[in-house]
Amino acid sequence: MTTQLPHEKGFHVSWDQLHRDSRALAWRLDGKGPNDGEWKAVVAITRGGMAPAMIVARELDIRTVDTISVKSYDHQDQSSKATVLKSPDAELVGDGTGVLVIDDLVDSGKTLEVVREMLPNAHFATVYAKPKGRPQVQSFITEVSQDTWIFFPWDMALQYVEPYRGR
Repeated sequence: MTTQLPHEKGFHVSWDQLHRDSRALAWRLDGKGPNDGEWKAVVAITRGGMAPAMIVARELDIRTVDTISVKSYDHQDQSSKATVLKSPDAELVGDGTGVLVIDDLVDSGKTLEVVREMLPNAHFATVYAKPKGRPQVQSFITEVSQDTWIFFPWDMALQYVEPYRGR
């Protein structure tokens, strides 16, 4: 049995694809808010949720956007507990009623568990979802296997690649 490295089962997401999928998420959320179908605010989970949240807020004409910063893993210590580094405006978000919490991906679900404790009545939506974290979101666009590594456009750089058959 060979062990695959995380990048060997990769799902590469371009800026165009992220934009299309984020717009699809907005369309899925349109008219689903508790206030006659409207949402009062978007809370983006930094850093990955910021681009999708911007697109969703634009598509749904939501002018109030805030962020929450959660450190849910450490490359050196995979067992580290998720901690909130920056919270959204408590007066604005309250218990989360009418608030969309947006992230790029739910993987293990650790990040969203911490945010859900703070905003139990928010609607949690991600662009991509893995099975382990899937129960933490009410809305998502694409599910990928747990062992798939998603390469987001902000993590990538363009570089030359040798042709498959060599020179």
